[in-house]
Amino acid sequence: MMRWSLFVVFTLILSVRAWDDDDLEVFDVVEEVNQNFYELLGVSQEATPAEIKSAFKKLTLKLHPDKNDAPDADVQFRNLVSVHNVLKDPGKREKYNEVLKNGLPNWRSAIYYYRHVRKMGLAEGSIILFIIITFGQYAVGWAAYAEKRFTAEQILNSRGRKHTKKSGFDQGLAEILDQLPKPSIKDTLPFQIPRCAWWLVTAIPRSVIEIRRILKEKEEEARRQKKRDEEEKARLEREAIAAAEAKAAGARKRRKFVPPARDRDCLLDPVDEPDAGPVVVPVKQSTAPVISGGLWTDDDLAELVRLVKKYPGGTAERWERIAETMCRSVPEVTHMAAKLKENCYKIPGQEPEQPVVVEPPKKVKTRKTEEVSAGNWSQTQQKALEAALAKYPKGGAGDRWQKISNAVPGKTKEECMQRCKYLSEMVKKQKQKEEEEAQQRDAEESQQDGSDVTSQENEDT
Repeated sequence: MMRWSLFVVFTLILSVRAWDDDDLEVFDVVEEVNQNFYELLGVSQEATPAEIKSAFKKLTLKLHPDKNDAPDADVQFRNLVSVHNVLKDPGKREKYNEVLKNGLPNWRSAIYYYRHVRKMGLAEGSIILFIIITFGQYAVGWAAYAEKRFTAEQILNSRGRKHTKKSGFDQGLAEILDQLPKPSIKDTLPFQIPRCAWWLVTAIPRSVIEIRRILKEKEEEARRQKKRDEEEKARLEREAIAAAEAKAAGARKRRKFVPPARDRDCLLDPVDEPDAGPVVVPVKQSTAPVISGGLWTDDDLAELVRLVKKYPGGTAERWERIAETMCRSVPEVTHMAAKLKENCYKIPGQEPEQPVVVEPPKKVKTRKTEEVSAGNWSQTQQKALEAALAKYPKGGAGDRWQKISNAVPGKTKEECMQRCKYLSEMVKKQKQKEEEEAQQRDAEESQQDGSDVTSQENEDT
């Protein structure tokens, strides 16, 4: 159906294009004048252009509105000018002669409708187009319905020849065919346009209400989001204040260092050394938790040096006071004090520059641990390093040391690796020395037992 419609429209367009503007002009003048052009000028059909021109001049002097008192003088003069324009042009004159011979195109020709539509106004053209579309829409609806019904009947007939009994598919198709809606005049433009206008009128208030609801929901969501942001910000501030208070409460109070009036480098007398003998004194109960087995940072070592200077040899309960101030046990404090005493209480990495002594060249194994320990590590950085080492064990995904350095404030990946290596070597040395001391004590005890046994045997003898 659609193909035939396109074919008809295409044929009409081609038939209209067979006529040019001169033909249309001649047809319009013929309908407007409604009189033989040659009779109007008073010449024969075989008249020459000179005779036509002479007759036009004579009639101009006679029919001009200034000299013609007839009510339709303007119309007569305009028709005279139009007739002269057609006859003075050889092409238009030839077309007019064909009209005189064959007549104007009738309603069977496409140019007939084109000429009339071309002269129509906008209102008339719109009404005619509306009517044509309405009838076309109704006809297309019936054509689509007939096509669907015909296709369904063909399917039923073809399946009915093969099967005597109707299958479920055939019954369903028959029901669909019976329920197929027929085209109605209510589905055309005259009814659709009012329904569309009514829907628009009634939908505008609903649309406004829906838009207001959406905007209100967005405002409420924005307020809720703002409230959540404020609560989150307040929570972060409270956590920061609590962390600062906890840090201030846990931080040890640093006292100003006052060097003693002594000229020697070592601060302890031989009688005051921790290894001189065990000191048995009552241990005071401290409110702060005692750190047992924790790593010693540079700040801890500096604090130990300061406390050793503050409580010189001979002070009552000297090591207990130092241990209580540092929140550590007495054995740890005395052991580390003995280590520092061997180094004359100089913290590793903070030794003053000594004059260079020129010695003969010899092979010396470079110890990177001394270089590794360079740099000051605060207690906060040390605790962050220990937490990062526990959080990112060996064998995990990604760059382990890069993650550890990101967790330690103010330290790079290389510094963290060096510090960890330095502390590992320090712990190994401490354990090795403890084992050597234990072995030495065992040897001394064995030697003492042997001497006691020998003396007893001598006495028995």
